[in-house]
Amino acid sequence: MADKAAGPSGGPKQAGPLGGLKVIDISTVVAGPFAAGLMGDYGADIVKVEMPGAGDSLRALAPHKDGVPLWWKVTNRNKKGVTLDLRRAEGRDLFAKLVAGADVLVENFRPGTLDGWGITRDWLHGLNPRLTILRVTGFGQDGPYAGRPGFARIFEAMSGFTQICGEEEGRPLHLGYPISDAVAGLFGAVGVLAALHELARDPGRRGQEIDCSATEAMLRTLEFLAIEYDQLGAVRTRSGNRSQYAAPGNVYRTADGKWASIAASTQSIFVRLCVALDLRHLPDDPRFATNPERVKNHRELDGIVGAAIARLTLAALRETLAHHEVGFSPIYDIADVFDDPQFRAREAIVSVPDDELGPVRMQGVVPRFSRTAGRVRHAGPAVGQHNEEVYGGLGLSAAEIAALRAARVI
Repeated sequence: MADKAAGPSGGPKQAGPLGGLKVIDISTVVAGPFAAGLMGDYGADIVKVEMPGAGDSLRALAPHKDGVPLWWKVTNRNKKGVTLDLRRAEGRDLFAKLVAGADVLVENFRPGTLDGWGITRDWLHGLNPRLTILRVTGFGQDGPYAGRPGFARIFEAMSGFTQICGEEEGRPLHLGYPISDAVAGLFGAVGVLAALHELARDPGRRGQEIDCSATEAMLRTLEFLAIEYDQLGAVRTRSGNRSQYAAPGNVYRTADGKWASIAASTQSIFVRLCVALDLRHLPDDPRFATNPERVKNHRELDGIVGAAIARLTLAALRETLAHHEVGFSPIYDIADVFDDPQFRAREAIVSVPDDELGPVRMQGVVPRFSRTAGRVRHAGPAVGQHNEEVYGGLGLSAAEIAALRAARVI
C-alpha cells in the first residue's frame, strides 16, 4: 500500500481497520460510491471526485432540505470532495497525481468511457503498478449488454429478484429502495478487500481490476433460485409476505390493527409458537407435523395462526412471544427505528457533523470491530469543498488552484 503516514490530502492516518488506505472515488450515484463509503466507514481516506458545476447526479435525487441533498450526505460520508474534469488534458494530469499516491480507484462509467479519455488500465498501472481498480457496472465489462445504460430497477428485474416480490396473484413489485445498488456496492467492497489481501502477500505483484456487475451481484444474492431451477425445473415466483421455504412465516394483523412479522423457521420455534398462541394441538396434526408438510398446507396453517393473532393486541402478542422465545417484530417505520431501545443501546443511529446542515443523524458503522472501530467522521461534502486541501496537499499553489478553477478544470 501507499505511505500510511498521510492521506491524499496530507492529513493524518484515519482510525479503523482500513486506516491509511487511500481510495479515489470517481464513481457516481449509488453503487460505486456505496462501496467506497464502506471503506471510508472502516477508516480509509477517500477522495471523492465530481465534475465541476452540478457534481454527482446523486445530488439531484430526493430527498432535499433547503436544496441540500440528504441521500448524498450518507452515501458520501467520510469522503473529501473535490471537482475535476477528467475529460480535459489538464484534468487528467491532475488526476495522475491523485492516482500515483492511491491504493484503490473506484469507477462506474460504461465500459470504454475512461479509455476514451486516455485513462486506460495501462496508463493507470504505469502511474501506480499496485493500484487496485474496482469497476462497478450494470452488466459487467464484457458480453452483449456491457454497453447498455442501467439503473437499479433494471438490475433487480433482470436478476429474477423482482419476479419473486409482490402478492401471489399480483404484478411483480419493486421495493421502495434501489437495493441492487447497495448489494453491488457490498460485493464491490468485499472484492477490493480480497484483492488487497492477495496483493499484500506479494510485494512485487501488480494491482488488478475487479469487474463487479450489479445484475450478477443481485443474482448471486438469490442463492437457491438457480440450483432449484437446475435440479427441480422449478421457477419460483411471488408469494406476498408468506415465506416460501418455512411455515408459518408471514405478516399478521393484530386486534388493534397493527402488523407483526413472525417466522417459525425451525420445528422447536413452531412448537413454542403453538404454545404461545394456545394452539398446542397443531404439532400433532399430520398436515403441520413437519416443515415440508406445513409449507404444503400453508393456507390452512396461516388461517389458523392469523385468527389466533387477530385476537391479541400487539402489546399482548409481543409479551407472549417474548416469553416463549419466538422470533417476532412489529413492522417498523423509520420513526420506530429511532425510538427502539435496541437500536438506541447500540447507537445504530449516530449524530454526524455537517458543514451545511449542522448535526445530522444517520446509520452508524456496520459491522463493529473490537479493536479498530470504524466511525462516521462527517457527512458528505459540498461540491468541491476540499479542493484547496487535497490539491494543496499534492503540491499545487493557491495561484495554480485558482487558475484551474477559472479554466473550469476543477
